Amino acid sequence: MSCLVGLLTFELHLLDSHSLKDKRRVLSSLKERLQKRFNISVAEVDFQDKWQHIRLAAACVSNDGRLIESTFSHILDFLNMDPRVEIAAHDVVFL
Repeated sequence: MSCLVGLLTFELHLLDSHSLKDKRRVLSSLKERLQKRFNISVAEVDFQDKWQHIRLAAACVSNDGRLIESTFSHILDFLNMDPRVEIAAHDVVFL
């Protein structure tokens, strides 16, 4: 039995953030919604002191790489529909 770990890192630009408090509010909401909707682990991995940028990493574990790719595609679609953020960059790695 094989086990694949997919790691999606993405950088988001906050469109209407004017303080770290605004950023934390959006970040908390995004992380919670992503975790519940896609059953993934999510962590902020960079830009903790920047109030208009977020870099998150999402991990997904499965024995099917296509399932991981599909999940990541749905996550990006989900983020593209959120009017609070704009995806600046993303990367997928399989471990």
